[in-house]
Amino acid sequence: MTKTIADIAKIAGVAKSTVSRYLNGGSVSDTTKKKIELVINETGYIPNTFAQSLKAKKTNIIGTIVPRLDSYAASNTLIGIDEHLREQGFQMLIANTNQDLEREIESIYSFERQKIAGIILLATVITEAHLEAFASVQIPVILVGQQDEHTYSLIHDDFSAGYDLATYILNKGHRKIAYLGVTEADISVGVKRKTGFTAAIENHPECEVHYYESGFKIKDAMRVALKILSECKPTILFCSTDNIALGALKAAYLKGLKVPEDLSIVGFGGYEITEVIHPALTTAKFYYKEAGQLAAQNIVRLVNGEQVEKLTISKYEIIERESVDKLN
Repeated sequence: MTKTIADIAKIAGVAKSTVSRYLNGGSVSDTTKKKIELVINETGYIPNTFAQSLKAKKTNIIGTIVPRLDSYAASNTLIGIDEHLREQGFQMLIANTNQDLEREIESIYSFERQKIAGIILLATVITEAHLEAFASVQIPVILVGQQDEHTYSLIHDDFSAGYDLATYILNKGHRKIAYLGVTEADISVGVKRKTGFTAAIENHPECEVHYYESGFKIKDAMRVALKILSECKPTILFCSTDNIALGALKAAYLKGLKVPEDLSIVGFGGYEITEVIHPALTTAKFYYKEAGQLAAQNIVRLVNGEQVEKLTISKYEIIERESVDKLN
């Protein structure tokens, strides 16, 4: 049977409050401390660290809020966060909001009520309700994936990645382009990648560009890509995420088109699957695990009262594979 604090206190012959004080690093005499340590060693008692943290003045738990768990970017970011927090003696508590903004806001307030030391929010959009919550809670908050001047942020360099990937396809000779993006409510994916792309093609007035919008899911992207391929004849689909690019690949297959001979495709993310599919996808790779480690490093510093830059930008790399044909 699992031992409780009450059991340890009874065996050691001390008050339950004394055992609790010992476990939370409070003042206990050396003699009493040795008694409690002996009983803990003999019984193999494992403290409930979550309960301990909630009772302590300073917890060692970092709340991490994610919009969805079935995402390559989110899961790899969480791995990076968890690894660094464990190294620093912290624990991670995850709140999955299932892309419900009301649940996201409530999670911020809920974490404060639970005396969480700090919050990492993997954000898709930032609303006035978010800003109100950030200002209200008395604990450090770091955004990952979106930027806001009122709080600490860690972002991927979406604009530069969009610019460099667009420059890459222009150098390959592509001038008839279909851009398949997402809603501009998502500043990073919906706006910054697009503005990076448009900045690169501004010096090429001969380009014929058609803009389309999709959801993030592969099936949604496939439906929009089928529409694109029926309405216009681009030489390349410039997709704002790897999932969208996968949907485009499926659409090309359904249309009987060969990639890259008949249609080239690029994406953003650098998901593992994009390397093993055929043809392998050319993509702007973001380092999600490393970004998670950086976010964890920053939140621990804030919790410890140390200085942190208001904005941290993680690295990216253009990965050239088989899905882009050279036209010139």
